Amino acid sequence: MTGQAVTAELLAVVVAMVDGRPSVLSLGEPPRLPAGPLLPSHRSLQAATRTWVEEQTGRRLGYLEQLYTFADLDREGAGELRPISVSYLGLTTPGNEPGIGGWHDWYSLLPWEDTRTDTHALDALAPHLVRWAGSDADLKPERRQRVAITFGLDGHAWQPDLVLQRYELLYESGLVPESPPEWRRPPEELALGHRMLGDHRRVLATGLARLRAKIGYRPVVFELLSPTFTLRQLQDCVEALAGRAVHTQNFRRLIEQQALVEETGEVDADTGGRPARRYRFRRQVLQERSVAGTKLPTTRSR
Repeated sequence: MTGQAVTAELLAVVVAMVDGRPSVLSLGEPPRLPAGPLLPSHRSLQAATRTWVEEQTGRRLGYLEQLYTFADLDREGAGELRPISVSYLGLTTPGNEPGIGGWHDWYSLLPWEDTRTDTHALDALAPHLVRWAGSDADLKPERRQRVAITFGLDGHAWQPDLVLQRYELLYESGLVPESPPEWRRPPEELALGHRMLGDHRRVLATGLARLRAKIGYRPVVFELLSPTFTLRQLQDCVEALAGRAVHTQNFRRLIEQQALVEETGEVDADTGGRPARRYRFRRQVLQERSVAGTKLPTTRSR
């Protein structure tokens, strides 16, 4: 019996804060993530990912970590060659160079994930998900529980890092255009976000979920900030990544307790009010402690 041939593809979810919005680097229309095959000349998977991102966008990556391997039989493009995609998460700053491609606000791609001030996109989905859950009498209890836990309904707390589970539930319920035609029933009035090529939006959801989970135990958020920043800018960045507001006093208390930052002696006068002190990340924290993070304090109710 002859096995199916496998081809390996590298995908990069490259994230930066652009004008205060978390954004992902994309190419073309529909937008796609930087990607390319693993070639014999590539020293490693990570090296191949860095090479393809630089060749396709002109941008060199700093922080990079492996995300997930996608090998589903029903992935787009499956045929004689079974595509296996190894995804990576890269963090950077947008820089001044024009590069190739552009930065896509990730909440224009996954609008229901931003619950900081406006939950319209999320609220609009709820009745359609509940209706789908009840469309199969045998599966109704299980489906209703999944919807409630995943989307924070029926008294369940909203869990920011369940990004992939939410996208996959929307896929299964036929509410996103990527859903199979026989499942698809997306109401026109719903804000379902900009579609990406193939399953790249699913890969993006995986990257967002990893980043949201990671900021709770490791200070990767500083990879997205300029070398010096105000505490307000730091909080805004964490809130933007998490898609939820945090309690300012609790947040600043945690930052102080963890000794993550130190004053630079400079102030930012361009705040519209009192000048704000500027800080920098204490890189020695990574050597002082094996685990350090910007844990998210209690959120404001939404």
